[in-house]
Amino acid sequence: MSELVTGEAVALELRPARLPSRALAVLLDLVAAVAAYVAVAIALVAATASLDEAAQTAISITLFVLVLVGGPILVETLSHGRSLGKMACGLRVVRDDGGPIRFRHALVRGLIGVIEILMTLGVVACVASLVSARGRRLGDVFAGTLVVRERVPVGQAGFVPPPPPWLAGRFSGLDLSAVPDGLWLAVRQYLTRMGQLDPQVGWSMAERLAADLAGRTGAPVPPGVPSAAYLAAVVQERQAREARRAFGHGSAGGGGPVGTAGPAGSPASPVYPAAAVTPDVRPTAYPSAEPGTVAERAALPQKGSSADRPSTGFAPPA
Repeated sequence: MSELVTGEAVALELRPARLPSRALAVLLDLVAAVAAYVAVAIALVAATASLDEAAQTAISITLFVLVLVGGPILVETLSHGRSLGKMACGLRVVRDDGGPIRFRHALVRGLIGVIEILMTLGVVACVASLVSARGRRLGDVFAGTLVVRERVPVGQAGFVPPPPPWLAGRFSGLDLSAVPDGLWLAVRQYLTRMGQLDPQVGWSMAERLAADLAGRTGAPVPPGVPSAAYLAAVVQERQAREARRAFGHGSAGGGGPVGTAGPAGSPASPVYPAAAVTPDVRPTAYPSAEPGTVAERAALPQKGSSADRPSTGFAPPA
């Protein structure tokens, strides 16, 4: 990864394109340019057959400059750094600050590319790309540009690796309430990118993050547990708690009987069906009360009002 700093002092992490992918892109561009040059040359030869030799030579040179030099410059300018070969290989030409190139950048790259690619058969460009730390050829150095990869492998991008099986559930008693969101984000970013880091750098980052996380939780890292595995286990425990909080904790009981949810009348968990709780609860509209109680006196107006209406054959329960 190459860190570029924009004009707003924002650091961009870009992956520079290396020699094999750039050579393949240039080869595809040359094949397309030569095919276009041959097609246009045949048409011009047939159209200018009546001209003298000097005129035909001038037309051929002009056609060579326009197609093999002006064509790539025009394509890179209009596509903001993506020629046909670069589109096929997933590459793009950007400025040193990560912005899109303009006509002057494409012009400098194209003019110097005539010397280092066409006239020397790419030898100068290959040597300059191998010597440069970011794979830049001379045209990129003079134009202030860089060829980066737009399509990067996404096999494990954004995927937090699971902890070892022997650590599953070991940190269920940790207090994670004091861990800030910034530390969780740093741990997650480390876990998703630890395969791309240098082993020594990754080990030191894991040690620092594990020490900071242990200080927030109040429990030290268990001896014999690697720092990266400890971070993955704690992140998995946090995700499990968030899942239980979001979807309810009733399923954590392992499928026990629904009648053991609690005493009758207590609020049931959202995961329990209402039909399993309703038979155990006595209906409050018909309490068992002696005559003269408050419940009976409250039901007297309803009896009186129902007597005035025609009978429907419905008998209320005793």
